Amino acid sequence: MAEILALPAAPFRGVAWVLDKVARAAEQEYYDPGPVQEALAGLEREREEGLIDDEEFEQREEPLMQRLEEIRAYQLGNVGPPDGT
Repeated sequence: MAEILALPAAPFRGVAWVLDKVARAAEQEYYDPGPVQEALAGLEREREEGLIDDEEFEQREEPLMQRLEEIRAYQLGNVGPPDGT
């Protein structure tokens, strides 16, 4: 009987599940260090090629390094067994 009463809520649970999956995927993408590391490598190439000077390099490097620190702190805070979802 309880299962029949729960049927009207099934679409809402499905939407909540999808929204949870989308939020998790967005979170994983936001905390992916790859793009930040690529930006740092590109920045280093620009400096080596003489496209930017040391001052501009440092100005542009600082926010990227802060972002990497934020990502690492997030990853350290979320270490644990995978939940299997």
